[in-house]
Amino acid sequence: MSVATIPPLPTLEDVTTAAERIKGAISRSPTVESVTLGQLVGARVALKFENLQFTASFKERGALNRLLCLPPEAQKAGVIAMSAGNHAQGVAYHAQRLGIPATIVMPRGTPFVKVEHTEHFGATVLLEGDSLAESFAHALAVGAEQGLTFVHPYDDPLVIAGQGTAALEMLEDTPWPLDVVVVPIGGGGLISGMATAIKALSPHTEVIGVQTALYPSMPCALRGDDDALMVGGATIAEGIAVKQAGKLTREVVRQRVDDIVLVDEDHLERAIVTLLSIEKTVVEGAGAAALAAVLSDPQRFAGRSVGLVLSGGNIDQRLLASVILRDLVRGGRLARLQVRIPDQPGALARITALIAKAGGNIVDVAHQRVFSTLPAKETSLEVAVETMDARRLRELIAALRAAGYTVEILDGRVQED
Repeated sequence: MSVATIPPLPTLEDVTTAAERIKGAISRSPTVESVTLGQLVGARVALKFENLQFTASFKERGALNRLLCLPPEAQKAGVIAMSAGNHAQGVAYHAQRLGIPATIVMPRGTPFVKVEHTEHFGATVLLEGDSLAESFAHALAVGAEQGLTFVHPYDDPLVIAGQGTAALEMLEDTPWPLDVVVVPIGGGGLISGMATAIKALSPHTEVIGVQTALYPSMPCALRGDDDALMVGGATIAEGIAVKQAGKLTREVVRQRVDDIVLVDEDHLERAIVTLLSIEKTVVEGAGAAALAAVLSDPQRFAGRSVGLVLSGGNIDQRLLASVILRDLVRGGRLARLQVRIPDQPGALARITALIAKAGGNIVDVAHQRVFSTLPAKETSLEVAVETMDARRLRELIAALRAAGYTVEILDGRVQED
């Protein structure tokens, strides 16, 4: 899509028409105040749970609006889409419902859970390319060859209008005026649609976009710098890891979005665990981006009414487990210790008894007798220990040392006296 062919920016009427069109086929996800999160960040916080959609993502909205606008001959021929997962599932699910054949091209590194779910919805999945850009090119080529309609994940007026329906619900369901709404940005479809509705219905409300610091594609696009080499890396927020923002979406963002902030991986991980522990809800990295922005700069949002969009919940179980354990380490509740013990019967049992008495739970243990520089009558015990909080971990280490053991902290954030 060249600058000359950029269609008119979507309007509030486009969004409200989309809302009527998709009504009944898309869940009206809850918008709920989080009192505990509000206390944590010093603001009044409303959460829009788009992770509770049937495919666990807002992407259903735009995909369905686009599919419903296809002429009969295009529906019969079928559609093709490119996606790292959530757009794929939205297209696949609603195409199956409507009897439209769907082919989805996904990067080879897409989390297995997203590939599996997409196939479950009846789509033909092609794993092609090591990046979204390569997958995009392959999808266009296959679509042209087979006569399929390409359903763009974000740079399409109908897709943008469909995503904007989330803002209509959020504004209606939040019982107080919102000072600011924070929205994740990948290619820009969600924030373009939501900003279109918000600025028309509540002009005073600030709209802030969030991108991972590894993929600041929208700020680059707004500066006129689309050099793909400036972005990239392994991010937990693969759903918004887009190297180039859309041509249409960047124009909407330029005119209707107040600011874009970047968040690092630590804050994304912290946001995932915070939502899991406080709200008992599972979000993926991209879905946690809005909260990550608030956690990274709470002073900016202090004393304000803040709306946060939890855009998706499709996270790989192994990755989620890793994030939880890494958070325990950051919080000083999990550490790997090296303890020198005598190489004699009962020594290991005495150590484990001391750890248990101090309130520690042994997660992993390695008893090293051969590959060690210690004297032959001593051995090295490497033990991963979890406690209820950082204070108890410090007390556990102190108890081991008080018992005469030499203890070294190999991994973990332990604030020692």
